[in-house]
Amino acid sequence: MPISAVMITLNSERLLPAVLDALTWCDEVVIVDSGSTDQTLSIAQEKGVRVLHRDFDGFGTQKGYAVAQAKNDWVFVVDADEVVTPELRDEIRSRVGQEPGVAGYKVPISLIFLGRLMRHGGEFKMPHLRLFNRTFGTYNTRRVHEDVELAGGRVPTLANHMLHDSYGSLHEYFEKMNRYTTAGARDLQGRGKRASLGQVIVRLPFTFLKEYLLKMNLLNGYSGFVWSLFSAMYPVVKYAKLHELQQKRPLPEERPSRLYVNRT
Repeated sequence: MPISAVMITLNSERLLPAVLDALTWCDEVVIVDSGSTDQTLSIAQEKGVRVLHRDFDGFGTQKGYAVAQAKNDWVFVVDADEVVTPELRDEIRSRVGQEPGVAGYKVPISLIFLGRLMRHGGEFKMPHLRLFNRTFGTYNTRRVHEDVELAGGRVPTLANHMLHDSYGSLHEYFEKMNRYTTAGARDLQGRGKRASLGQVIVRLPFTFLKEYLLKMNLLNGYSGFVWSLFSAMYPVVKYAKLHELQQKRPLPEERPSRLYVNRT
């Protein structure tokens, strides 16, 4: 069954060679770039993939556009910091088109953070709907935390995973967090959500304890502690920005981060 891999990029040179090398088995690779100024475009051209340009106006619409440009109905959406393992490649090739009634597959994705594979906690083999038949649907139009919405069909979960090496440094993490929390605050405002002072205050300790103790990130050592702390900070910053919007204080227009990684 022919499969088109699609991704969106912006200044994604750090991992792009490895990402594209792991997709050579796909029938085609389509990249939708929103204005890279590093070596992203030259790397893509060197690897022989199809590159299109589209100004960024949100993750849902950008990925939906990329899906629409594929020549095959089965599309595999890969972020520019996710490397497909050989085991996942072989599983996809053996299953797609062989199972009647399947509209898509959830792909397990495992986080690499501060150079360590996070084998414990919620970031190990977390399933995401990334491989699907677009005749059943595509991405919604949310600015951030976008989802694939399919009408009918089964969606089983694959056994093997992609490796998600999102953050090259802590500096890059905070750059991304700033952009995503701004986009997330605007998305919440657009859906009529409100932020109270109490919500902002209690979210940090509650989220930290959940991530570090209940989800067992303490078993990931130093990386698990830092991840739990930053994960607790994320919703606090997002809801604090929503509170700013409620107070009619404008936020700067967000731009997509160098590597496309969503946080909840």
